[in-house]
This record gives sequence, C-alpha cells and structure tokens, in this order.
Amino acid sequence: MLEVSDLNQFYGGSHILWNLALTVPERSRTFIIGRNGVGKTTLLKSIMGLLPIRSGVVRFAGIELGSRPPESRVRLGLAYVPQGREIFPDLDVEQNLLIGLGVRRLARSREQALEYVFRLFPALAAIRRRRGGDLSGGQQQQLAFGRALVLEPTLLILDEPTEGIQPNVVHELGDTILRLNEEEKLTVLVVEQKLPFARRIASRFSILDRGRCVASGAMSDLDDELIRRHLVV
Repeated sequence: MLEVSDLNQFYGGSHILWNLALTVPERSRTFIIGRNGVGKTTLLKSIMGLLPIRSGVVRFAGIELGSRPPESRVRLGLAYVPQGREIFPDLDVEQNLLIGLGVRRLARSREQALEYVFRLFPALAAIRRRRGGDLSGGQQQQLAFGRALVLEPTLLILDEPTEGIQPNVVHELGDTILRLNEEEKLTVLVVEQKLPFARRIASRFSILDRGRCVASGAMSDLDDELIRRHLVV
C-alpha cells in the first residue's frame, strides 16, 4: 500500500533521513521503532507532505505522491494522528470531529460519521459538548484518533499514540487498532516507543537508526540482538 524509496530529508544543514526505504503492505500493522532522534516523526511528516522531501519517492496505492499537499493525500485515503494530538482546544468534541469532513467525499453522512466514532469511543459521546482543551490526555488521544477515522482512511498513520496517557486507555487504543485492522481491513502505520505495546499490536516492524532503516520484517523476527543493538538506551 505504501512504498518509500531512497528518501533523503534535511533540517537546515543536518541530514536526517539517509536513502531510507520502507514498505507497508496492505492490511498490515507496521510499527516504526527506534531511539529518540533517529528520524521517525520526520519520516511520517514526509509521507504526509508536511515536510517537502529533498529527494526520493513516496508511493501510495501505486500513486507517486511527489509534491502533493497534505489535503490531497488525505483525499487519496491517508489520515494522520500527530504526536501531541494537536486537537483544537477551543472547539468542543463534536466540532473537532467534524472540522475536516469537507476534505474528501465520504460514504458516511455527518451523523453517521459521529455515530461511528462514538461507537468506537463511547466515552467521547458523553462529553461531546466539552471543549477539547478541557479533556484529559487519554480523552484527547481518543478524539485525535476519531478525527482521523471520520475521514474514512485506507491507511491510518499514528505518531506515538501511547505518549502521556494512562495504561487503561493505552490498552483500549490497542484493541481499537486491532479491531479496525482485522474487521475493517484498515492498514496501520505506527511510530511507537513502547516495545510491549508494539509486540502486542504489530504484525510487522521497521527499525530506524541514525536516519536509516536498519532492519524490518515480521514482528516475530524482532529478536534480542536487534533490540540490544538498535533500541536499548
């Protein structure tokens, strides 16, 4: 579904991603793991068009994304939940969910989209009129997750979805990812630091180290030697 090849990315004079290659098979749960500062978020922003790439190719469902802006990529079926959630603090839950619906033509109506998210995250239904800035970290993450899902993506991209939220919500989010992947055939690409969460949810992994993809494969192939060399701090 997603193929990245020979991707190079820079911040100023710093070379962040080096000829990076990544493949995300359709209907997979692919996790990108690695230490802090190795380029994981930069990779996701490059895929979404939030950072113009210096060189390389990003293809989604066979379409080369080139310099397409983020909203064009959303229309193709990508959706992104950024690190830190970035919800609108002065809008209520329902407004946050609906704000992006004009970006692409959807099968669901406005009401059906809300019903879909509230069925996945019942806690949001009870606080639908509460301002986003008044929510807990776990509630904000559920809201950011729901805001991406109302766009009916075929590829959902999540950046550090477990960061700063309580363990019970982490478990619920993991269950939701599994359900969407297994029942609705949604492909998922996740950047994640918590290895136990990745082991529970991922079907595939790719390890980034110093801006390069140094290992990838089925999650069962992630052995102690790879962890020691590339993940242990």
